[in-house]
Amino acid sequence: MDIEVIEGGHVTSPQGFSAGAVAAGIKKRAGALDLGLLVSDRPAAAAGVFTQNLVRSAPVQVSEKRAQSGQLQGVVANSGNANAPFDQKGIDDAEVMAALAAKHAGFDEQLMAVASTGVTGVYLPLDKVEAGIPRIELSHDGGPDFALSIMTTDTKPKSYAIAMKEGGQTLFRVGGCAKGSGMIHPNMATMLSYITTDANVDAPFLQELTRETADATYNMMTVDGDTSCSDTLLVFANSAAGGPAITKGSPQAEALRSALLAVGTELSRMLARDGEGATHLITVEVVNGPTLAHARNVARTVALSSLVKTAVTGNDPNWGRILVAAGRSGSPVEVAKTSVRLQDVLIFDTGRVIEFDDADVSKRMEQDEVRIQIDLGLGTHSATAWGCDLTTDYVHINADYRT
Repeated sequence: MDIEVIEGGHVTSPQGFSAGAVAAGIKKRAGALDLGLLVSDRPAAAAGVFTQNLVRSAPVQVSEKRAQSGQLQGVVANSGNANAPFDQKGIDDAEVMAALAAKHAGFDEQLMAVASTGVTGVYLPLDKVEAGIPRIELSHDGGPDFALSIMTTDTKPKSYAIAMKEGGQTLFRVGGCAKGSGMIHPNMATMLSYITTDANVDAPFLQELTRETADATYNMMTVDGDTSCSDTLLVFANSAAGGPAITKGSPQAEALRSALLAVGTELSRMLARDGEGATHLITVEVVNGPTLAHARNVARTVALSSLVKTAVTGNDPNWGRILVAAGRSGSPVEVAKTSVRLQDVLIFDTGRVIEFDDADVSKRMEQDEVRIQIDLGLGTHSATAWGCDLTTDYVHINADYRT
C-alpha cells in the first residue's frame, strides 16, 4: 500500500466531512475567525486523548465523557477563550455551546464534542457563541477556515491530508488539522487537533490507534515544558469510503496505523516548528536505546533542554549540552557507548571527542531544521522528538499575552 500526500489537503479532505467558521468577536483582533464547526454527514466511530493535567477545562471534561461512547458526529471549537474558570458554570456553558452547534448541524447534542482554547480563568462569552454558531456555513471546502478558527498565538494554520492507495485505487483518506504554539509539552500540550478518515473502523481499535498515535507523535513534541488544561485530540472515522470494518489484525489495520502516524507526525512537526518565537525546528533522533520508553525519554529531554534550545538559536555546535541533557533524562546513558551527530556531522564518538569544523557545523545549523542524532549503543529501540529553539520573542509573546 502507498501513501499519497493530498495537495492542499485538510481536515475535510476525507469523504463525508464538512466544516466552517466565523468571526464571532471572541478574539481581540477584529475580523479574526474564532468559532468553528467540523462535522461528519453521519455518526462516526470516535476516539479521543485528552490532557493529563489534573486541572482540566470544561470542554475537556464534556468531550472526554462523550467520546467514551465511541461515537461522535462533530466538534465545535473556539479560540480566544479557554472556557476554563474551573467551576460548574464553565461546564454548563460548554454543554450549551455543544447543544447550539448540534442543533445547527442537525444531529443529537450528545454526538457533539466541544473545545475551547485561549485565555484561562475567564468565563466564555456565551452571547457571542450563541450569535456566531447560526452564521457558520458548512461545506466540504471549509477545512482551511476551521483550521484558522482554532489558532491562538500560532503564526500559521496547520493542516495535512493523505490518501492510502493500493494498485492505484484509493482505499481511504486521512486528514487533520491542529493548533498550538506555546504551552506545549509531552503528555499532550496546549494543543487542539482533529483527525478525520472516511475509513470504516471498529471504535475500540480506533481508540487503540489514537493512543498509539498520540504517544508516538504529539507526546514526542515539546516547546516549553508546560502542559495546558485544554489539550484535545479527537479522531473521527465515518466509513464513507465503504468496505469491511477495519479491526485489529484485519488486512487494512497496518495501513490505517501507518496513515494515522503519518498525519500525526506531520502535524507535530508543524506544531514544533511554529513554537512561540521559534526560528528553528529541532529534531532529536535517538537510536539503539535499551527500550522504547528509554529512547523516547532521552529524545524528549534533549528536545526540551533550554541550553540545547538556546545553542540552536545561536547556531552554536555545543555538543556538551546535548550529551549532558541526555545524561539527566533518568534513562540509561553510558558515555563510553554514546555517539552524537549534529546536522549529520559526527561530533562525539563512543566516549571520544571528535575534531570537527566548528564554522562548518555552525553554518549547517542556520538551516530551518536542526537534526540531533544520539546513538546510545545499548539496544535496538529508536525514537524521535520534535522541539524548537528558544528566543527572546518567546518571553515577549508570553509576557504580553493578556496585557
